Amino acid sequence: MPRSAPVKTARAGKPLATTVAIAKAAAASDAKRPAVVGPREKAESDRRERTLGSGHARAGLTPERMRERMVERLAASGIRHPAVLAAMGSVPRHRFVDEGLASRAYDDTALPIGHAQTISQPYVVGRMTELVIAELPVAPSAARVLEIGTGCGYQAAVLAQVFGEVFSVERIRGLHDRARDNLRALRIPNLRLVHGDGLLGLPDAAPFDAMLIAAAGDSLPDGLLDQLRVGGRVLAPLAICRAGEQTLCLFVRVAHAQWSTTLLDAVRFVPLRPGTA
Repeated sequence: MPRSAPVKTARAGKPLATTVAIAKAAAASDAKRPAVVGPREKAESDRRERTLGSGHARAGLTPERMRERMVERLAASGIRHPAVLAAMGSVPRHRFVDEGLASRAYDDTALPIGHAQTISQPYVVGRMTELVIAELPVAPSAARVLEIGTGCGYQAAVLAQVFGEVFSVERIRGLHDRARDNLRALRIPNLRLVHGDGLLGLPDAAPFDAMLIAAAGDSLPDGLLDQLRVGGRVLAPLAICRAGEQTLCLFVRVAHAQWSTTLLDAVRFVPLRPGTA
């Protein structure tokens, strides 16, 4: 993701369909709660710790020191919010990747997690979290946040360090189960994982103060956006310009039927798909 991409903002007070159209035109002009950890999960965690340690023993880097260096790089790249940096420094990213990739867990790169999906690079996770935390209608500790696309659970774990309640929906059963296993050892009480169609949201848990969409589509369904309270923020990558290109967009609900839109960075996410698998 570029660190200094241009920002364009649509005027406030427009229906969302209009602001998305404005965003497309602007872009075109640019060439459930975790259970107690069991023996199997503890053994897997220990194996990943050993793998990570052996890969960096010669450099004298512990997992903690590797996270510290990752946070230092994030700060140098422009991530500034103390709560976001603290969250990134507290969540052990190596527990969310395959054992064979543990030595690369703190590199600023996306890594495969199976099912043709990836864990986002740390900068993207920090950037999206920081964008959501800004100008929320409530204090972060009181905010209710919805994530669409749990993946391996890493972003959800980071969000849960910053916000009061986090709900994360994953459409692929295998990934949902993997995220649940990854998160079980961390015992995060304010995080709920759900297997379901993310495009439907979670009406029973609404309204939300913020939403993060971790997959790219060409639009967002009204039924999902209706679950956001006035003043809330939606951060989503959209395919709104030339084929294959995506832009990270920030939508703010300024009134019941009025939205503002800000175009942010060029990004690359997996496709946003309906249904479950």
